[in-house]
Amino acid sequence: MLVAISALSVLLVDRAREDNDWVVHTVEVENDISTLQLRIRTTESAARGYLLTEEQRFLDEYLDASSKVHSGIDALIKLSGDNPTQIRNFNEIREPVQARLDEFEKAIGFARRRDTAGGIAMLRSSDSGKATQRINDIAGRMRAEEERLFMLRTQTADRTERLASIVTVAGSGLVILLAGISIFLLRRSTRARDAAEAQLRDANLNLEATVDERTADLREANNEIQRFAYIVSHDLRSPLVNIMGFTSELEELRTDIFRRIGALHLAAAQSPVLVDAENSVEAALETEDKQLLDNFSEALEFIKSSIAKMDRLISAILNLTREGRREFEPVRIDTRELIEAIVTTVAHQASEAEAQIHIEPLPEITSDRLALEQIFSNLIDNALKYLKPGVPGGISVRGRTKLGFAIFDISDNGRGIDPKDHQRIFDLFRRAGLQDQPGQGIGLAHVRTLVRRLGGTMSVASELDRGSTFTVTLPINWNANRRNREP
Repeated sequence: MLVAISALSVLLVDRAREDNDWVVHTVEVENDISTLQLRIRTTESAARGYLLTEEQRFLDEYLDASSKVHSGIDALIKLSGDNPTQIRNFNEIREPVQARLDEFEKAIGFARRRDTAGGIAMLRSSDSGKATQRINDIAGRMRAEEERLFMLRTQTADRTERLASIVTVAGSGLVILLAGISIFLLRRSTRARDAAEAQLRDANLNLEATVDERTADLREANNEIQRFAYIVSHDLRSPLVNIMGFTSELEELRTDIFRRIGALHLAAAQSPVLVDAENSVEAALETEDKQLLDNFSEALEFIKSSIAKMDRLISAILNLTREGRREFEPVRIDTRELIEAIVTTVAHQASEAEAQIHIEPLPEITSDRLALEQIFSNLIDNALKYLKPGVPGGISVRGRTKLGFAIFDISDNGRGIDPKDHQRIFDLFRRAGLQDQPGQGIGLAHVRTLVRRLGGTMSVASELDRGSTFTVTLPINWNANRRNREP
């Protein structure tokens, strides 16, 4: 079902993009029709100006405008190749336009022969009103046709966008439903495992058959949990692949989008746009648009960084389910470098919260890198999520050593935690305080489990409205052979 919804979402997004392109196409045709009329009026004004003043600048303006009239009609025919009605209108307008241009050319010829009065008389005696009226009538029909197409295409685009929104909402509801089912199954499996362990402890150790039976029940419960975790983590890759695809598509569209914005600025300034001159179009971007381009590129980099991190975490979960339990590998770690990398992935979130993250000198330790990434990522993410609204956030990471242990303090000036909830927040699926942030209540429980497996301890000092400080104590030189077993 998730695959079907994802595929439908992709199709609807593509369809919405095509519908919006047709709306833009209609606007472009209307703009070109207005440009054609403007050139005809410019030709007429320049010709009359030259007849009255005989100044060369009017003649130059006349020659430039008249040379672009028929090329403008050809461009409109090419642009409207999908509409036979408009093609007939454009072909029909050629005759009156040519008639007007011939009259202007004859009048200019009189002026060149020093017979300006004859040229003016010729224009006055010509039946120009009918040609002008016919041009206006045809142009009006063309505009009416484009207005009709604009309404139809706009309605189609709106319908497609509404349908895409409905599919998105339905998909989100399905994800929430599956999450609820997952939690229910996991808790049910946990209860089944606990019951099997209790029965095993109470069983008569002298009865070998009873021990074998209870052990088999426990093994089945553990296998069910592992299979379930494998399925969930494996299915997470499907939406992650979609995110990767849409990010790549946004990256490919970035240049084209901002090139079109630059082209629109040039068109608004009535400057000719060189299609192949990519640099000149991008140079037309205004300051705000250039800043938008920089922000766009920066946002894509943050997205790709977060995707890479999520992909690593999913891979780690899959390895856990395959191996039953991942063997920690001790390596020498520069904890300041590790935490700076974590801060980079949450930089956008910190910017939105107007929070500053300060990292003080930290000791190097020998431990498991992935476990440390998970520990500090959870703590920094929680600090950002539970800042006080309207107050600039301040988060600091400090470290020191004592008696062979490294002690890390992650402090914030957020909303704080009621002292009576200090133990509650470390329980699985348990949360404290106002529930206005997303989460399932497993982050801190997982963090404490990792800290214990690494041979360390974890505590919290906090009061309401006075911020929180989470203290993690880890061995400086951790030995994998002496690791604590997972509770």
